[in-house]
Amino acid sequence: MSNILVVAAHPDDELLGVGGTICRHVNNGDVADCLILGEGMTSRAEKREDWDKNTLSELKSQTLKAAEILGFRNVYFSDFPDNRFDSVDLLDIIKEVDKYIQRLKPQIIYTHHYGDLNIDHRRTFEAVITASRPVGEYPVKEIYCFETPSSTEWNFKYGGNVFKPNVFIGIDDTIDAKLKAMECYKSEIRDYPHPRSIKALEIIAARWGTVVGKKYAEAFELIRKVV
Repeated sequence: MSNILVVAAHPDDELLGVGGTICRHVNNGDVADCLILGEGMTSRAEKREDWDKNTLSELKSQTLKAAEILGFRNVYFSDFPDNRFDSVDLLDIIKEVDKYIQRLKPQIIYTHHYGDLNIDHRRTFEAVITASRPVGEYPVKEIYCFETPSSTEWNFKYGGNVFKPNVFIGIDDTIDAKLKAMECYKSEIRDYPHPRSIKALEIIAARWGTVVGKKYAEAFELIRKVV
């Protein structure tokens, strides 16, 4: 049995790139927890303080419903400002991630890709890498980056910061759970051809499946593995 921790920037990120894999981990007897660093949504308002607090509460409720379908043991919310992680001292985000690493002792962490378009995703990756540094009796032996539809592929950059998956996990048996969990996110789901639509998520999983001879798969970039 392994302890798994997903460190995501926003509600629904934990599902978009790694939902089928988490469900597979849980089905195989692993324990999975999720840390969501940002509050979500508030960047859609002119001012953060103008956003309806009841709507944020509903978003958390949607997150917990989706988490139950995927099999997460617990979901933790840190409520950093949405799409404003660059306004927060990186050290504060690192300490938040480190707190949960020390508490949960995960052997495996899944988090955002370092080249994502979204600033919160990039800061999340930096915090995870720093908090997981191999000092003393460090618990984290494997770190993987997942893609986040509508962020990873929308960063039209050339060079070293593109998503380069080298680990593929088949989710033939868990794709239905992933899509069902996405249906819980009433405020985040979009119509096709948006990447956060049900149809698009299935297409993305099918596309990665064709790369490795599976019907459906999720793709990851391995950052570190200690054996």
